[in-house]
Amino acid sequence: MSRIMALDVGEVTIGVAVSDPLEVTAQPLTTVRRQGRRTDLAALRRLVDEHEVTQVIVGLPLRLGGERGSAALEAEAFAAWLREALSLPVTTWDERLTSVQAERVLLEADVSRRRRREVIHQMAAALILQSWLDCRAAAP
Repeated sequence: MSRIMALDVGEVTIGVAVSDPLEVTAQPLTTVRRQGRRTDLAALRRLVDEHEVTQVIVGLPLRLGGERGSAALEAEAFAAWLREALSLPVTTWDERLTSVQAERVLLEADVSRRRRREVIHQMAAALILQSWLDCRAAAP
């Protein structure tokens, strides 16, 4: 069974989430500390292989009005590079407010401030992926 992987790409870390094998639900997986393209790619490729990922979703940080700023352009460039490097379908998906949502979920779960910093990006990746999965399921 295949899985979909979502990435919340930041300057320092990449939050990673994967779908269940039926591609219905998203679960936070890990946070990859960025160390340069070659090392980042090796870590992501290992996760892709380990979880039998067939598609990757990269969070697209659009501005609140929907415009693309420099962060969105960087995310699109990262997605294009990853698509070529992994030879897999890589799609971008609107991630507006996922970090705020993730912070709220972690606060409601009474997660400590230190632990929140460790898992916020993987939670954001799970929210990105769940949004993508839900939208795909609702499409005719």
